[in-house]
Amino acid sequence: MAGTLYANGRLYGYPDDGPGRLLSVYTEEGRIAAIGSAEELRLQLAGRSYGTVDWEGAAVLPGLVDAHMHLAMTGMKLDMLDFTGCASREQMLEAIRERAAVTPSGEWILGLNWNENDFAPAEAPHRLELDAVTDRHPVFLTRTCFHAYLGNSEAFRRAGVAADTPDPPSGSYGRDPDGSLNGWIYEDASRPFSAVQPKPDYAALKAAVRRGAEHALSLGLTGVHTEDLRLIGGAETMLRIHRELREEGLAFRTHQLMYHEYLPELAELGLRAGSGDEWLRIGAVKLFADGAIGGRTALLSAPYSDAPGTSGMAVHTPEELERIFAEARRIGFPVAVHAIGDGAADLTLTAMERVPLPQSCRLPDRFIHAQVLRRDLVVRMKNLPLIADIQPRFVASDFPWVLERVGPERTRWLYAWKSLLEAGVVCAGGSDAPIEPVSPFLGMHAAITRRKPGERHAGYVPEEKLTAGQALGLFTSGSAAAAGETAERGSLETGKRADFTVMDRPPGSDPDDLLAARVRMTVVNGTVAYKL
Repeated sequence: MAGTLYANGRLYGYPDDGPGRLLSVYTEEGRIAAIGSAEELRLQLAGRSYGTVDWEGAAVLPGLVDAHMHLAMTGMKLDMLDFTGCASREQMLEAIRERAAVTPSGEWILGLNWNENDFAPAEAPHRLELDAVTDRHPVFLTRTCFHAYLGNSEAFRRAGVAADTPDPPSGSYGRDPDGSLNGWIYEDASRPFSAVQPKPDYAALKAAVRRGAEHALSLGLTGVHTEDLRLIGGAETMLRIHRELREEGLAFRTHQLMYHEYLPELAELGLRAGSGDEWLRIGAVKLFADGAIGGRTALLSAPYSDAPGTSGMAVHTPEELERIFAEARRIGFPVAVHAIGDGAADLTLTAMERVPLPQSCRLPDRFIHAQVLRRDLVVRMKNLPLIADIQPRFVASDFPWVLERVGPERTRWLYAWKSLLEAGVVCAGGSDAPIEPVSPFLGMHAAITRRKPGERHAGYVPEEKLTAGQALGLFTSGSAAAAGETAERGSLETGKRADFTVMDRPPGSDPDDLLAARVRMTVVNGTVAYKL
């Protein structure tokens, strides 16, 4: 196969020279074969047949990889009612009213990404307000955290949930003081609602994965770490979708986290962590230790400052966590645990310590989110073979309201990314899309500035700001470490995969420039997968 000379790019993440020097890269069989000046490489390639692509002085980064998102759901989101940017309860209700007007009677209205903390007052619509908009459609709306939901009366009726329905062990239904349902649904209490919604067929799932991948490529991502089994419904189906998309020409890499309820299927199929090929790799077993701060279901070690009656919710008992860990270890998997509160962090680390990762395992454990920590927890994290799987964009979405949730005594260890890095904990960066936008540049901006786009202040908990290099590392060397692929990707070096993110400006000047950054080209395995 003929190689390709990518000429005249300003390389960042090239450890053998200063950043931004104008260089060229020759790729062959999906890998970087040589780096040097265009003249040097052309002399070396004299007499050989190869293609040429001129980067025209653009900034070239190692291929960016999102270390935590949900690819299929991101694709599905494009067809849903999206409340991102809604500034009031009234705007949210009006959007539902408009969708109801064009939706056949009886069909579900599904929406996502509402956040009552952005409203004034900070109140979500009540069940009866949803009923007033439409009683002809079941309405089911997913909060931005994906751990709390809203439903109207028709949705509750179809789900078989009434005022006297008991809360499940790992969830609850919101109620007014008189005991009537207010429309809120927390954590696993959502399962009866999901069970009665129409399921996307194979073609729709495949189309969603394709849309999600193409969207990611347009934003400079050469691959993602994703957990899609809960939506797709099975490992065999997931593998088939990605195999077919690759055969159809989609050039995009995925690292698949495998939801723990599918452990029996993984064992039956003989799948192991690290198995796969250059396009799809099997990763850790995913499970939840708690919920989210927004809905007060993240498990804290002490009560919420703005709701002293609750400390959140543990999804599993300590015994259940250890049982899942042991089963995953038995068939060759590390674990990837969603743990947001410091209470959940304590439970997770204890289980990791009691059921340690076997030395034979090819991948590290993953500690996902790590939003509320303590000094002692960081020390324990450092002493375990784990990667902190963080989402810097949460800083822009969750502050300042998160300060009211946790109170001043816990502020020091909120979203403490710099402290983790300085303690020697390797961190990988992701978006958690569709909860947050896919763009890695928004994540980098949040990591560097610790504020929302457009704000002008020192940042929320400013001592935790990252440098531009550290922020870029989250999506390059950090995501490579989480996948056990530091020898394959994460920097621009000969022998590594020929994955490049090509943008119209360098990443290390004014961080606000990242908000206007445009991806000119995304190269995966030596092939142009996206071009502006």
